[in-house]
Amino acid sequence: MFKYIGRRLLQAIPLLVGVSILAFAMMHLAPGGPLAVYTLNPTITAQDIERIKTVFGLDQPIYIQYAKWAWGMFTGDWGNTFFGGRPVFNVIMERVPATFLLMGSGMAVAVLLGMFIGILGAFKRYSIFDYLATTGAMVALSFPTFWFGLMAIFIFSLKLGWLPSGGMYTLGGEEDILDLLRHMILPTMVLALVLVAQWSRYTRSSFLEVIHQDYIRTARSKGLSGSRILFRHAYPNALAPLIALAGVQLPWLFSGALVTETIFGWPGMGRLFVDALTMKEYPVLMGMVMVTAIAVILGNLLADTVNALLDPRIRAD
Repeated sequence: MFKYIGRRLLQAIPLLVGVSILAFAMMHLAPGGPLAVYTLNPTITAQDIERIKTVFGLDQPIYIQYAKWAWGMFTGDWGNTFFGGRPVFNVIMERVPATFLLMGSGMAVAVLLGMFIGILGAFKRYSIFDYLATTGAMVALSFPTFWFGLMAIFIFSLKLGWLPSGGMYTLGGEEDILDLLRHMILPTMVLALVLVAQWSRYTRSSFLEVIHQDYIRTARSKGLSGSRILFRHAYPNALAPLIALAGVQLPWLFSGALVTETIFGWPGMGRLFVDALTMKEYPVLMGMVMVTAIAVILGNLLADTVNALLDPRIRAD
């Protein structure tokens, strides 16, 4: 098992290197380059630009710039922000807990609700519930996340006044757990909505494939109860593709969190990414690209590890 995990980690190294090269190249190919915040400012002279390039080491060959930047990322020296001069590492790490809290809650809701709908749809195939669930999933997948977010704010915040429209806590109020939960409801539901649709469809397909296998028919012929067949025989065998789905959905979670955090003013990495992009804070954007890449790779590694524990044949490949 450890050999399998080690092999997967070694495979992740060239992927991270490739992501870092692409991110570094895009920063230099962007309008104005890595110093766009200065070069696109008409009040800064050409002499000032040259002096700033020397300070940041941008007058050196491109491969030396990349090597220094990559070493800084590896050692935790991610540079400083253009506005305020704060360490980029600290700026990003301050936002990570809020994003992971939103992503974790959204994923938990999606898995629990999506699997419940999918399992029920599989065991009640072609029923009214199955048709309604299928139609609802198609509708959820057809509309963009920001539309659901705006509709949620309009209905539950503006019209009904039940829930806050944005932020993580009430301004000027006590930052307690109940206030946090009230602010989490809308962004969590919006982030989880599309994921619920995906989980319900994949769960339904996976269970439909399993429940028609010979060993399920044998279990039924022995007189086993439906719940015992579900949890003892069907569920473990239908779980493998669903675990793989969890790893695949991580990139979508990050992109969905970016939109959701922007709409609801959630102080996480998504909101930081939009602000940094607007202000052309390229050191922050570069750091966030690498953090996201590492999180996605670790998430897929975790999904592969769980699958390998459930199915020893994967470890032998």
